[in-house]
Amino acid sequence: MRAETLAGWGGQLVPGRERRSEDLAAITADAVLTRGLGRAYGDAALPPEGVREVAGSRLADRILAFDGERGLLRGEAGLSLRELHRLLMPRGWFTPVSPGTADVTLGGMVAADVHGKNHHVAGSFGRHVTELLLRTGTGEIVRCSREREPELFRATLGGMGLTGHILEVEHRLERIPSPWIRCESRRFARLDELVAALRQASHQWPFTVAWLDCLRGEPRGILHCGRWCEPEEAPLHGPATPRSFRVPFHAPALLLNGATGRAFNALVYLRQRTGRYAVHSTPFFYPLDRLRRWPRLYGRRGLTQHQCVLPDAGPAEVLRLLAAVRAAGGRPFLAVLKDFGAEGDGLLSFPRPGLTLALDFAVDRHTPAMVAAINREVRALGGRIYLAKDAFTTAVDLAAMEGERLERFRRVRERWDPEGRLASRLSRRLIDPASPGSRGGARMTMSGVHA
Repeated sequence: MRAETLAGWGGQLVPGRERRSEDLAAITADAVLTRGLGRAYGDAALPPEGVREVAGSRLADRILAFDGERGLLRGEAGLSLRELHRLLMPRGWFTPVSPGTADVTLGGMVAADVHGKNHHVAGSFGRHVTELLLRTGTGEIVRCSREREPELFRATLGGMGLTGHILEVEHRLERIPSPWIRCESRRFARLDELVAALRQASHQWPFTVAWLDCLRGEPRGILHCGRWCEPEEAPLHGPATPRSFRVPFHAPALLLNGATGRAFNALVYLRQRTGRYAVHSTPFFYPLDRLRRWPRLYGRRGLTQHQCVLPDAGPAEVLRLLAAVRAAGGRPFLAVLKDFGAEGDGLLSFPRPGLTLALDFAVDRHTPAMVAAINREVRALGGRIYLAKDAFTTAVDLAAMEGERLERFRRVRERWDPEGRLASRLSRRLIDPASPGSRGGARMTMSGVHA
């Protein structure tokens, strides 16, 4: 079915539709952009103004080859992480890096160079990619890797689909001893104690993440750590079929406010299970996937997430950023803190050593000014933002954060797409603001969440 509107996960609706086929090479021949499952929060998977059709990859979802000795898989770009795990987890294989949702395609994982709870150990997804098949802006179909067209390969990792249509992805999988996670959760009433425990845990646990309650004077949080259970540690029974719930309609605009946000966060903080226990990997990695259409909780105004990484940061820098959020009137209803390891392999890969903070906000008329205020602090602290989550950053701010990295990325794009055929709303807003149809970093309006 072809919809007459396309949506970002955060809620922006634009006129458009997907052209879908099992033959992804054919439908990308004249397309400006390839879209997977539409989980980019902002406008990365939306066509630029004046363009109504994009290529949709979700029907191109086959596993093309799998080497069970080396754990090397080659799949079409529309293969979802959920399907990959359904097929290969019972055989003892799992992706070495997983984002916070299983509803993402291989092509999307490459385009965003996604990271997970184990970034301090495994890096981002691009580290485990060995080869890509692309249709570039010239129309040429190219295989690239670290040895073959390495500049194109590195620009495509984290390049938001702007260096070429990703057709196939070859990457390594990881052997796992069981589908269960040995988890430890601890509460911390002070941010400095939480950050210290997060850093210490990063030396002991492969998976670490902290949930923050930022809607009170002193931020507090819960540290979650995990590792794969060995067979003798895993529960004897299989996991119960997880119940999923669907948010049936857009919540009233007044549902999310300071009072309800504080009450919800207090409930999470007090009711969270603590200590050590075994949990199946699905709820551990993808807790929000059980709540289908959860952005509807933010109402028709939608939501935006701001995620940044702050190099060499500690509690003082995190508090400084949160103070800027409060001064701008922002109320982050969800906040997540992680410890990053080495910089990603891509020219525009988001991760670098430091602390990464992700904040979810309901969109209103003050959101662009709030994001600008946050970005001023990110720039001052030498940080950068995650393009897969962004909806309101300006081209000026991105250029100040990225500098030479952005210029190198532009040079690679010019070589492989000299006529500028590949574009998205994100690229016209942030990377090519002088292109026809660009708004030059002007305010994005959020007109509702995709129904």
